[in-house]
Amino acid sequence: MNNRKAQLEAFDRLLTIMDELREQCPWDRKQTMETLRPLTIEETYELGDAILDKDLPEIKKELGDVLLHIVFYAKIGSETNDFDIADVINSLCEKLIYRHPHIYGDTKVEDAKQVKENWEKLKLKEGKKSVLEGVPKSLPALVKANRIQDKVSGVGFDWEEPQQVFEKLQEELAELQEEVAKADADKTEAEFGDVLFSMINYARFLKVDPENALERTNKKFIKRFQYLETKAAELGKSLQDMTLAEMDVFWEEAKKL
Repeated sequence: MNNRKAQLEAFDRLLTIMDELREQCPWDRKQTMETLRPLTIEETYELGDAILDKDLPEIKKELGDVLLHIVFYAKIGSETNDFDIADVINSLCEKLIYRHPHIYGDTKVEDAKQVKENWEKLKLKEGKKSVLEGVPKSLPALVKANRIQDKVSGVGFDWEEPQQVFEKLQEELAELQEEVAKADADKTEAEFGDVLFSMINYARFLKVDPENALERTNKKFIKRFQYLETKAAELGKSLQDMTLAEMDVFWEEAKKL
């Protein structure tokens, strides 16, 4: 499983196939970085699904799809003499060595928290003007909020205890209720955003990934609702014809499955 020679041979085989596809396949030949981008995003989400499902065979498959995209981008880059896969890999290696001075240098660290703090400091030394520059603009809002909080935490801008975050959450909920009572749509939306941001922050302190937590609930809801639909169909009814009390009977059944 850990045979380096076999791993290198497999990677070399992939590079050879990529060369052949780019030269001989009409579809692969016409692709650009721009046309690949949405497909890459889709493949990344498919990998994320497999990870949440703990489906190891599917994870292996989706990792291959993501790797293909990386090799594809590098192939396109080589055609314009901008970079090739060796440049991509060597650049990554140099960055990893530079950002791990506790492994490749004299820096001493006590724990993972210090490693993370050093990582953000080194990124600023590389010329970044803000620790938030590394947060992609196109990230979904929930994921982006989590990354923003994680980034600023790395330079010490953070709460000290989970209880403080929970109290902040309660404060934001109270402010939301005030705006709901005033029926101010714009301010209600703003305060609702603050509540969500605080919830995500609280999740971080609880060591809960908010994206994973929400997707877990999504899947649970889908499973229970589809059970409800199945039971309704068995009775020859549509959900529109059932009362909430009737639907709740099957919903409670679904919760026990």
